[in-house]
Amino acid sequence: MISKERPVALVTGSATGVGRACVLQFAARGYDVVVNYSRSAEEANETVIKAKSLGAEVLLVQCDVSDDALVQEMVGEIQVKFGRLDVLVNNAATTSFIDHADLDSMTEELWDRILAVNVKGAFFVTRAATPLLKEGEGGAVVSISSVAGITGSGSSIAYCASKGALNTMTKSLARALAPEIRVNAVCPGPIESRWIREGSPETSIEAMVADYPLPKASMPEDIADAVVFFALGTTMATGQLLSVDGGQTLS
Repeated sequence: MISKERPVALVTGSATGVGRACVLQFAARGYDVVVNYSRSAEEANETVIKAKSLGAEVLLVQCDVSDDALVQEMVGEIQVKFGRLDVLVNNAATTSFIDHADLDSMTEELWDRILAVNVKGAFFVTRAATPLLKEGEGGAVVSISSVAGITGSGSSIAYCASKGALNTMTKSLARALAPEIRVNAVCPGPIESRWIREGSPETSIEAMVADYPLPKASMPEDIADAVVFFALGTTMATGQLLSVDGGQTLS
């Protein structure tokens, strides 16, 4: 069934966490949604069920965003099912938790994987989605970056570098795709999700945020709020980076 009346949002990496929260935010606002995942099939199906309960029509697509051919196929499926795309959220990301001083553990293989997903993947999806986004009344791209790309402090040197590159690419794409498409990025600080809990179980999120002006970690819904603002709440913001970090980057 092709639905051309309701707007459509694609959220990459939307099986869990921020991606899922974004899907549900858009579904609650009358959007049909595309749920993308790479490996977390069970969680992705849970996201689909939750989005459908909010009245959304849902397309579920397994796709590693670092594979350009698969990305093109995914956008082709969106074209066939919905015939439109109004919002793209580049949320898919990966990292490895490696102490910054441990240079030898930051291998070329890990560098390549992190950059492939976090930078090239966001570019591949944006490029593939651009024709559909341009067909509407004004498309929006929102990438989930990180304050790690601003401060240089994060799970690994490669991760910080990838998010710094994503921040710069946000500005480049905002110029390249204007005026039809606005491109912005949200830069979260620590988030209460399995990203840190499972990736670095010895790390205390509470200790990380204890000296922030707002001494608590963000919830996925807090980041989704900022995404919705860039996508729906403004028509004049493009090329902007919004830190949602409890004040971490104030100093």
